[in-house]
Amino acid sequence: MKKHIKKIAVIGSGIMGSGIACHFANIGVQVLLLDIAPNELTESEESKGLTLDHPSVKNRIVNTNLQSAIKSNPAPLYDKQFADRIETGNLDTDLKKIKDVDWIIEVVVERLDIKQKVFEQIEQHRKPGTIVTSNTSGIPIKYMNIGRSQDFREHFAVTHFFNPARYLKLFEVVPGPDCKKEVVDFLMHFGSKFLGKTTVLAKDTPAFIGNRIGIFGIMSMLHIVKELDMTVEEVDKLTGPIIGRPKSATFRTVDVVGLDTLVHVANGLYENCKDDEAVDLFKVPDFIQTMLNNKWLGSKTGKGFYKKHIDHQEKKSILSLDLNTLEYGPSKKVSFKSLAATKTIDRVADRFKILIKGQDKAGEFYRKTFAALFAYVSNRIPEISDEIYRIDDAMKAGFGWQHGPFEIWDAIGFEKGLTLIEAEGLTCANWIQEFKNADSTSFYTVKEGKKYVYDIASKTQVKIPGQDSFIILENIREAKTIWSNSEASIQHLGDGVLNVEFQSKMNTLGSGVLQAINKGIDLAETEYDAVILGNQATNFSVGANLAMVFLLAVEQEYDELNFAVQYFQNTVMRMRYSSCPTLITPRGMTLGGGCELSLHADKVIAAAETYTGLVEFGVGVIPGGGGTKEMTKRVSDMVLKDDVKLNRMRDAFINIAMAKVATSAHEAYDLGYYIQHKDMVVVNEHQQIATAKKHAMQMLDDGYLIPTPQKVKVLGQQVLGMFQVGADSLVAGKYASEHDRLIANKLGYVMAGGDLSEPSFVSEQYLLNLEREAFLSLLGEKKTLERIQHMLKTGKPLRN
Repeated sequence: MKKHIKKIAVIGSGIMGSGIACHFANIGVQVLLLDIAPNELTESEESKGLTLDHPSVKNRIVNTNLQSAIKSNPAPLYDKQFADRIETGNLDTDLKKIKDVDWIIEVVVERLDIKQKVFEQIEQHRKPGTIVTSNTSGIPIKYMNIGRSQDFREHFAVTHFFNPARYLKLFEVVPGPDCKKEVVDFLMHFGSKFLGKTTVLAKDTPAFIGNRIGIFGIMSMLHIVKELDMTVEEVDKLTGPIIGRPKSATFRTVDVVGLDTLVHVANGLYENCKDDEAVDLFKVPDFIQTMLNNKWLGSKTGKGFYKKHIDHQEKKSILSLDLNTLEYGPSKKVSFKSLAATKTIDRVADRFKILIKGQDKAGEFYRKTFAALFAYVSNRIPEISDEIYRIDDAMKAGFGWQHGPFEIWDAIGFEKGLTLIEAEGLTCANWIQEFKNADSTSFYTVKEGKKYVYDIASKTQVKIPGQDSFIILENIREAKTIWSNSEASIQHLGDGVLNVEFQSKMNTLGSGVLQAINKGIDLAETEYDAVILGNQATNFSVGANLAMVFLLAVEQEYDELNFAVQYFQNTVMRMRYSSCPTLITPRGMTLGGGCELSLHADKVIAAAETYTGLVEFGVGVIPGGGGTKEMTKRVSDMVLKDDVKLNRMRDAFINIAMAKVATSAHEAYDLGYYIQHKDMVVVNEHQQIATAKKHAMQMLDDGYLIPTPQKVKVLGQQVLGMFQVGADSLVAGKYASEHDRLIANKLGYVMAGGDLSEPSFVSEQYLLNLEREAFLSLLGEKKTLERIQHMLKTGKPLRN
């Protein structure tokens, strides 16, 4: 089905509807967002003499909802300017406009009668062949199809987004009984390629895949928690990053989502899954019902499993709920011997075997929860899915799990998983016994860089579809690595293109990573053709190794510090002026030195969800790895009038001095970190490295030439005075400290090119020398060392 989506309509502008509208606007699609018209005036509208027929009144609900969404945090738009792509309207006067759209998405309240009424109205204006989907999370499609035309039914499916639509990657596609296969295939493809989602084909069963397994996991855990007499702090400690789950873990997540939402879905599953062997686990425990009755719903009511507390001295703290007494008390630190045994194990998958062996409460908790999870997911096939990998994909994309249930089972070991299940008196599906009888030991295998999964129907390992457009480093690392050290490795991606993968803690940029970058360029300039800096961790890089910098500064090893900074500068300049194309694929946090690497690559292939910036000011220094030089050069390169150039220079200065971080790759263009028409953004981060490889090969085919170094025009005293006056004003207004003024003056001195009497042309190396000198001098300041130490301890910047 060849179809282009130029414009869509979203019916319903609530939190979910506005979020979906914003995300389509993010990818460049025009959106018509509609909602009901009000049936009464507000006091303000009455005072202005308006009537219910006035356009501003009729669109009040939709406009209010959209503006509320745009102002929310986290932001639903990559760039606020993208709101211009959304047209608003009301169902009374604007529904006829849906005849001009390519896709209609219904996101109204979860009531069948209301949805049926909306679909009836849609049919009056929709042109034949237009796709219609519902974002319902539980109403069966067969009921929504009642009364609809054949063409409507053939083009109707559920497309279930998770909230917030921009950030959560799961996109469940649930075809109706009459939906054409080509429509389903189109939705799966569009969700992956253009919306950047993990698209999962689901069946029309209660809560589909993600919420069915996710809510089971939480409800099962609630019963185990009471059985083991555990605290909310203990559970959140055990179900967070230690097992590759979000920091919010279990109870903090429920507080954010809302306890009422959890109970609503659980009640729906309890009522509609009578044949589910674990249906009783969906029954809400008494203590949860009490919380619900008390309106302890989480963030929306100010208290849930946790609540914020301010004492009489204005001191803030977080209180936690005692699940036995249902009283709040101070949060307690948690420690388990089982967790201590995994401290030296960086790879999450390798921790599971250790954790289930624990002889403390933590070990017992893991044995019980994993046993329940393994048994349950085995029994959901083929009820909710025919394929194992779809369940794992749904849990990773919808709930932020690093590993899906079957992947965890593989990590623990198939036989060990069976032992856990049997110990809890649980029963697996029949196909698990067939799997065992076939002497299978793993649900997943990797062959020639591709991932295979056990297929229940054929009882063989089959290649997971959709991988051809991806390069998954985990799958090729073992076979394709041609060089490595303790902090990085280099893989040959084929066709002469190399990839340098960072593997240090949090991908910090130490000497080992820099060595790998230089080695990659060496190889690309001699034996291969191009080099990509790419990894597939959550964050590309948090910047330089601060612990190493702090240690050298405290011990006053200034010669060694000077060498380290110069080595970094030389590396980024080598990226800029090597004889081979250099590309970079930032994603997630790409801060400080990570941003500086991006500034010097020939081409940036950024994930849309990239948060990048020069944040060194927060630890008391200026960007010292070429960042200050490069931002100065970028303003210099612009063909602008002198007064406009001064303003642009001031903007670049402020961005660095305020440690501004782009909240998306698109915003990085606005801040000058990426360059329009040179760098590009991909919505699906899984496609980054494959896309970078294609661009590298195209650059080679086009005849790659080494960039010619250009002089940089610096403005000297003309701009230096402006920087200094600005810093003085901030200190006078108590917006900045004396130490801030010192850093700002150092930054201004470098960006001005020094105390030159008139504008001059200087080399990049001249600016790099000024930059390095300023960076090193600030490391000699006591206040700077205090900031770095604070950052190392807390992960947060300190203002002196």
